[in-house]
Amino acid sequence: MTDFLLENFWFIPIYSLIGALITLPWSLGIVRQTGPRPAAYINILMTIVGFIHSSIIFHLTWSRPARQLVFHWLQVADLDLTLSFELSPVSFGGLEVVTGISLLVQLYALGYLEKDWSLARFFALMGFFEAALAGIAMSDSLLLSYCLLEALTLSTYLLVGFWYAQPLVVTAARDAFLTKRVGDIVLLMGIVALSNYGEGLNFSQLETWVRGNQLAPSVAALLGLSLIAGPIGKCAQFPLNLWLDEAMEGPNPAGIMRNSIVVSAGAYVLIKLEPVTTLSPVSAYGLIIVGAITAIGTSLMAIAQIDIKRALSHSTSAYMGLVFIAVGLRQVDIAFLLLFSHAIAKALLFMSAGSVILTTNNQNVTEMGGLWSRMPATSLSFLVGAAGLIALSPLGMFWTYHRWFSGAWDVDWWLLLIIMFVNVFSAINLTRLFRVIFLGPPQVKTRRAPEVPWQMSVPMVSLMIVTLITAFAPAQWSLWLSPNTPLALERPELVIQYATPLLIASGALGCIIGSTIKVRKAWSRSSNLTLRFFQDLLAYDFYIDKLYELTVIAAVSNLAKLTSWIDRYIVDGAVNFVSLATIFSSNALKYNTSGQSQFYLATIIIGVGLLLWSMINGQWSLVTNYWSSIM
Repeated sequence: MTDFLLENFWFIPIYSLIGALITLPWSLGIVRQTGPRPAAYINILMTIVGFIHSSIIFHLTWSRPARQLVFHWLQVADLDLTLSFELSPVSFGGLEVVTGISLLVQLYALGYLEKDWSLARFFALMGFFEAALAGIAMSDSLLLSYCLLEALTLSTYLLVGFWYAQPLVVTAARDAFLTKRVGDIVLLMGIVALSNYGEGLNFSQLETWVRGNQLAPSVAALLGLSLIAGPIGKCAQFPLNLWLDEAMEGPNPAGIMRNSIVVSAGAYVLIKLEPVTTLSPVSAYGLIIVGAITAIGTSLMAIAQIDIKRALSHSTSAYMGLVFIAVGLRQVDIAFLLLFSHAIAKALLFMSAGSVILTTNNQNVTEMGGLWSRMPATSLSFLVGAAGLIALSPLGMFWTYHRWFSGAWDVDWWLLLIIMFVNVFSAINLTRLFRVIFLGPPQVKTRRAPEVPWQMSVPMVSLMIVTLITAFAPAQWSLWLSPNTPLALERPELVIQYATPLLIASGALGCIIGSTIKVRKAWSRSSNLTLRFFQDLLAYDFYIDKLYELTVIAAVSNLAKLTSWIDRYIVDGAVNFVSLATIFSSNALKYNTSGQSQFYLATIIIGVGLLLWSMINGQWSLVTNYWSSIM
């Protein structure tokens, strides 16, 4: 039986697709008598089957070496397109995380969207969503991963625009879709170039190809930068980071998947592309610079937000920035651990935030308070999730940082300073949110807030237990995936020695500062001009959207206006001139019509005679040149 499950591992994403297809009669409104809940139950059942299947395979492949399974998709002449899948502990571990979190999110959605008659449509979209994520986790083919990323983007667009009757939701879905398109187009160009230079489009072949082929420095740099562009958009990195913030207009269960698994899928593909993206120092340093700017910038943005979901979404970009830095340093083990620790903790945080939003019907943290005694399960879940993102022993992110500075990799002071910065401001942000929402004095909208129903509390408490149990997974990581880095300096022993105490101290400092900052309604618009300037600078995301309007959008708009002018006055003008000339000449010629047939016959005879004379006397070239000049 186990061999059968192992050989048919590719069925795992099919389960979700089957569930989505079966629920179409409910999501399309064909079946109305039973209500939308049967569709939800079918999708949950198929996700349970996929989770059990992936868990069994993960157990079977843990002690086995990685291997690839290749399917020949298209063979025409010298074109051979293959679909390759990787059977390894990393791929099936990621698959188990995808199916496990998806299962908890779907159970959570039963309570969150209980009164929404579009519940069936949501679960159908979640089925396609999960199938794309599961396929990315197993894929060893760059071409297949790109197609699945596109399917994931389409599913994201539909889920963000789930409540499409609201104009703001439609705008957010459109912006998220178009922002990702920028990176995807450049990524496609890189894939085409890589297929031309390389022997194939399989991730397992890239490292061997890199060692055996030498590209020109400029080619290697351009190739690496083009392959980075796609993950920059998927992982909400600067300058394509605003879509994740706007995507919070969608339902919170989809936001849980988006901030924990979806961004991790883009980073997962980036990790698989590490041999090529770090082939050139330019692209490697590009990864580090983009990651550092995003980690620092979005950490500052998060502390200025009063919307609970937007404050958490900015922290997602910050931690993905750390993943980019780890990949740029060729430390992919750490990148995997960062993805794992962040995904579980962030999913738990968004579950608790969604519970608060549902019971209070509010997302503004300045209007909340005193929920600890009324929502104990939600409060404890938020506390555990927040601790899982900060370097606080013994939770997961602490062990990830501890392993990063254990001496197995070359590190430098600048890396420690960036991580300390992110750790401090994450602690400030999460402590501020927890204190204001759960420990503050009760407000009007929170005075009678009840605990969420069991459909939401059970997945939330279950994920909290998982967060506590898996906290030591980074410490037990036995795989060695990172190559030796050419970018790192000689190992400074002082960094290794003082990293862990400094990280713990930075987390404690952030908690202290966050517990003392008062968040008042008056702070939303301070009368102090200096404070107001910095408030607006952070709250409005460093005015990146305005920068888009002044640069990219303005350039596209002016180009469109220029193209419209050329089309109207040059292209259409030429056509209109020809038509007017034709009309004028036809009106002039009609007056030469006499109705005498002998005159017409004489004209034809003279014309034919002139043509024959020119051919006989060698003057035919004059005729051809004349017609070519007027044509």
